[in-house]
Amino acid sequence: MSPALIAYRLLTRLFEPLAPRLLDARAKQGKEDPARVDERLGLASAARPPGDLVWLHGVSVGETLSLLPLVGRLRERRPDLAVLVTSGTVTSASLLARRLPPGVLHQFAPVDTPGAVRAFLDHWRPAAAVFVESELWPNLILEARRRDVKLVLASARITQKTVDGWRRFPGAAREVLAAFDRVLPQDEASAARLESLGARIDGHVNLKLAGAAPPHDPGAFTRLSAAIGDRPVVVAASTHDGEEIALVRALDKLADRLCLILVPRHPERRRDIAAALGRDGYRFALRSDGREPDRDTDLYVADTLGEMGLFLRLADVVVMGGSFSAALERPPVGGHNPLEPARLGKPAVTGPDMSNWAAVADALVRAGGLAVVEAPWELPAVIAPLLADEAAARAMGERGRRAAAEAGSGLDRLWDRLTPLLPPPPARGGR
Repeated sequence: MSPALIAYRLLTRLFEPLAPRLLDARAKQGKEDPARVDERLGLASAARPPGDLVWLHGVSVGETLSLLPLVGRLRERRPDLAVLVTSGTVTSASLLARRLPPGVLHQFAPVDTPGAVRAFLDHWRPAAAVFVESELWPNLILEARRRDVKLVLASARITQKTVDGWRRFPGAAREVLAAFDRVLPQDEASAARLESLGARIDGHVNLKLAGAAPPHDPGAFTRLSAAIGDRPVVVAASTHDGEEIALVRALDKLADRLCLILVPRHPERRRDIAAALGRDGYRFALRSDGREPDRDTDLYVADTLGEMGLFLRLADVVVMGGSFSAALERPPVGGHNPLEPARLGKPAVTGPDMSNWAAVADALVRAGGLAVVEAPWELPAVIAPLLADEAAARAMGERGRRAAAEAGSGLDRLWDRLTPLLPPPPARGGR
């Protein structure tokens, strides 16, 4: 083991007694689930199913949702395997509780201390594990490798800043990356960065491009459709601080009877959003209050989790949030997944900041399924013609749908590389 990894292990062991206190403090701040905080110490809150188990890990909402197509593939093709999904945030746990299929387990990932890692692996005993994006926790990875867990780093994305940090400890970087049986970056840039740290690249996979359209509740769709009536609907999806009021002001005069639905990326910001809208005199309804849009409502704030598929289905046009940071002089976000509206055949518009989805956004723009504007106040010039011409809007949405289908082949590539690492299926009984 490299000197840097030895030092890391000793340091995390030294501070391990403080972990319960730090986790309790985070729980008081709403950053941990108080009822499940022991899971972060590796203490399972669920029994391990019998047989072989595959473990999938993503840190937050985007990463864990990108695992859902792989969960579905495992359940479909290897029903003999138990599946455990871990994540690191309260929001991701809440979403997974709604989205994971019956029988698939969720736990919070252990903190990267030797004791928590041992307790977690002692209980779950995974045969194989898939980490998405760039979760490189040395104790967890190396202890899993020591126990002969087959490891895959999939949909890997790593920034130059992270690479520069690891380059201070080149031996540690090589050792951690060598623990993976497969390394599958999202793109060429991440592949080059990981190779520079000593990784062996086994192809490219971006799990965020895989999967079907987000699900929805048909009953809720029927009720909201009736409440909205024949009004045109624009959905501002995954908005961030400052974007809501800017988008509302920009679209205020777009149509006399427009129904504008705001879907904030972080619903816990609902009171700040409500205060900003109230100061400007807008009449709005919060979905978390159990209200529905009516003719006295200028706009609807969809401040709930797990309902993106519902609101995208209601949309005539979708505006992707997290993409207007430069125009609003806010910290960059990098945009959000434009494939979500595209998979539903919805015409979409985004701001210029799509750095997290650059290749996808470029493909959708080239296909004619996504439009880009520089600032919120440029939106009416793009959206008004789409609302006025249903055939043009449908054609744009269909172009986006076809481009999204072409982008989603990464799951097959991951499956091909993962399958040899899985435990063999049980032998079929003879006659």
